[in-house]
Amino acid sequence: MRENDPVTDIFAPEEAPVRTRRRRWPWVIVFTVLGIIIAAAVTGAVYLGHLSSLYDQAEKLPDSQVFPDPTTRPTVPAESPDGRNILLLGSDTRGSMGKNVEDIRGQRSDTIMLVHIPSDRSGVQIISIMRDNWVPIPGHGENKINAALSFGGVPLLVQTVEGIFEVPIDHVAIVDFEGFKGLSEAVDGVTLNNAIRFSSDGFDFAQGEITVEGDEALAYVRARYPFTDGDYQRVRNQQAFVKGLVGELISKDTLTNPARIADSVGAISKFLAVDSGLNAQVAAQLGLEMKDVRSEDMMFLTSPTNGTGTVGDQSIVVPDWDGLRALSDALKNDTVPQYAATQK
Repeated sequence: MRENDPVTDIFAPEEAPVRTRRRRWPWVIVFTVLGIIIAAAVTGAVYLGHLSSLYDQAEKLPDSQVFPDPTTRPTVPAESPDGRNILLLGSDTRGSMGKNVEDIRGQRSDTIMLVHIPSDRSGVQIISIMRDNWVPIPGHGENKINAALSFGGVPLLVQTVEGIFEVPIDHVAIVDFEGFKGLSEAVDGVTLNNAIRFSSDGFDFAQGEITVEGDEALAYVRARYPFTDGDYQRVRNQQAFVKGLVGELISKDTLTNPARIADSVGAISKFLAVDSGLNAQVAAQLGLEMKDVRSEDMMFLTSPTNGTGTVGDQSIVVPDWDGLRALSDALKNDTVPQYAATQK
């Protein structure tokens, strides 16, 4: 693992989600850092210190609870020595995770995202990994990728993802859904382009541009059963939400409003657990390096698949291994946009 460098979807059991369960939405942290720390640099060192103190309320996790044995890990690609790969994770523990990431052992990952930041900091590529991908899990044979957490906690999930993409994961973050809810409220709602009209958890979502906030935002990104293709559309909706959230975080209304920035940091940090290397200084440095990145510089992809199938009585997603090798090469070479162009 590389030295101090920066990092955020959800873990749930296989069964249909129970509405009263707590959900965790970790992927928002990287975008929070991106927008908020930029604003800190603009508003000066004193304010940056204030934001740092808010951010440092986040729980720091020792490497032993996050990363696998160093001897099992891929090396840093020579073609992209300064690229960063951030695994965005979360958990449904049927209650509060508290301060111990080991509490999520035994759960299954519901949504997994790999965020790639290229060496030149020209953009962000966000890769959604379908939870039912049938993949090798070290020491456990083949299974759905979301079983890795159940078998061996976060380190085994990191090792599994690293084995698929052959690039090292630099940071991991886990966020309680209450932090996500507070963040959506801190920016006065997230405006996004909704592709399909649907209803879920008592909320109706029209097709086209909508604004969601609080419980409505949670219902939007959780929804899976209203769609004929289930998780595939949920992934697309989550990507649309993230793009809208980034737009709010780095908008003029946010960047020129110190109180709004502080509210956003405070809303997420109390419900955030990150690896020990992702401290405020590292996050701030990453934000400064990415000060010119805007929402249009973000690219959303889904890891390549060949549709669905069955193994025994399990419904699975069949990985496209040729496509995954091509994506792995793109991650190593900082050529993900070029790879994405060939997939259209």
